[in-house]
Amino acid sequence: MLLLVVPLVLFSLITWQVLADGPLLDLDARLSDALVHPDRASELLSDLGNVQVAVPVLAVALAVTAWRLRATGMDRWWLPPAAGAAAMALVPALVAPLKAWTDRPGTPAVPPATGYFPSGHTATAMVAYGTATLLLLPLLGSPAVRRGLLALCALLVLGASYGLVRRGYHWPLDVAGSWCLGAMLLTGVVLVSRSSRRTSAGTPSRRSGPS
Repeated sequence: MLLLVVPLVLFSLITWQVLADGPLLDLDARLSDALVHPDRASELLSDLGNVQVAVPVLAVALAVTAWRLRATGMDRWWLPPAAGAAAMALVPALVAPLKAWTDRPGTPAVPPATGYFPSGHTATAMVAYGTATLLLLPLLGSPAVRRGLLALCALLVLGASYGLVRRGYHWPLDVAGSWCLGAMLLTGVVLVSRSSRRTSAGTPSRRSGPS
């Protein structure tokens, strides 16, 4: 439960500061000024949060997870990949109305517009790569491979986040808000996956019969 409460509280605090034009926005602007330097590298890093890049990675992970879990005879093999797909579908469903509600202007590096909070690219990267990692981890036998997958996930999410701020596409708080939002969605994937494993462990498989 703590995994849900902490990001929810942080997201509420950040959203309140954005809506109220609170003191955190002054710090946010100073940090943005110090970091923004549009270049080709930041553009490429920000692309890691594109739907066309991140979602196919998740789709492959969903397919592999479904195939492996079904092969084990798990009764509710479809539940973890379904939870992952639902988390990804919730990203635009949550981000779009939040952008319209907060109506936050962009940085000086982008054309005048509003609707920058929270960052959809950051949320896409975090949920897509994070969900893929969470689903694949239990299927990997080697601790070294699991650590490598976790490191790769962290690099992809942090790379996309840094690129978005460095390029000036988003304020740092836009990215931080999406980290909180993504953390809540990933926690939901973890809870559903654990529930499905517990249920299957206590229910004899139709393929293998009573244990």
